Amino acid sequence: MKLLNVPIDEFEYAKLGLTSDTISFRDLKEKLNIDYAKEALIQCNDIAERTGLSQLSLDDINAEINAVRNAKSSH
Repeated sequence: MKLLNVPIDEFEYAKLGLTSDTISFRDLKEKLNIDYAKEALIQCNDIAERTGLSQLSLDDINAEINAVRNAKSSH
């Protein structure tokens, strides 16, 4: 097994919820994936707010889904 030392600042350490100086690569990868997913979700929410998509009703969303399905089935 190899050991990798990675410097990390206090903010990132806390942000990832690390509690020990030792972590398995699998666990670190999972924590990073969760962090990236959270950042992506925040960006999606920001885009939805700016473009008005966050104001769509459930009926509007279902109509969009049905329109795409109908367009695909007519080809």
